[in-house]
Parts: sequence; structure tokens; C-alpha cells
Amino acid sequence: QVQVSESGGGSVQAGGSLRLSCAVAGFTSKWYSMGWVRQAPEKEREVVALIYQDYSIAYSDSVKGRFTLTKENAENTLHLEMNSLKPEDTAMYYCVADPRATMYLRDRDFAYWGQGTRVTVSA
Repeated sequence: QVQVSESGGGSVQAGGSLRLSCAVAGFTSKWYSMGWVRQAPEKEREVVALIYQDYSIAYSDSVKGRFTLTKENAENTLHLEMNSLKPEDTAMYYCVADPRATMYLRDRDFAYWGQGTRVTVSA
């Protein structure tokens, strides 16, 4: 049984930084797409970053150059380093995982989701 759990959300002023972490337990597929999806109030879900088994990473244009996604392979632990945060980054951030290596930034039907961690950026 796969369990996804996030940590590290919080409140920060614009220009600040936060680091989110995610543990994906029980995930055994050698192929995968893992990353972070966010949802702001009144807005659609947005995939902000995905990492694949070949270590390639995709970022949404809205976070490229400011967010960095890393993965600790042995532990299936993800980290999202968020710098130069803006008020528009305020959202609930969900860690996601999927045994398909063909998930893209436009996709939303990831197999496994965490409960989410809230990020609030004040102006």
C-alpha cells in the first residue's frame, strides 16, 4: 500500500523561501513520475514540478528558475526548495506519485496523492 505524506508548509513573506518534503512509502515501481501539484483558492490544480526515473525534471513556467525539485532515491523522498516566493504561490501543495513514467505537467490523474501542506505567501 502506497502512502504519501508531506511536510514543510507554512507562512512566509514575499521573496522568502520554504522547503517542502514528501515521503512516498510502499512505492516499488522502477518507473515513475513524482512531484508536486498545487491548488490555490478558486483556481485549477497546477502541476509545478515532476521528476522521472531517469532523473529528468519538468517545471511549470510559473516556477521555473525559483523552485528546485530533488529526490532521495533510496528513501523515495522528495524535496521542493521554493525561493523568491510570490503571493501567487499561495496554495495547498500536494505531493503526487504514479507508476507511469508518462505523466506530464498537463496531467492531473496521478495514482497517489498526499493530504497536502499549505503554503501562504504574504505581500
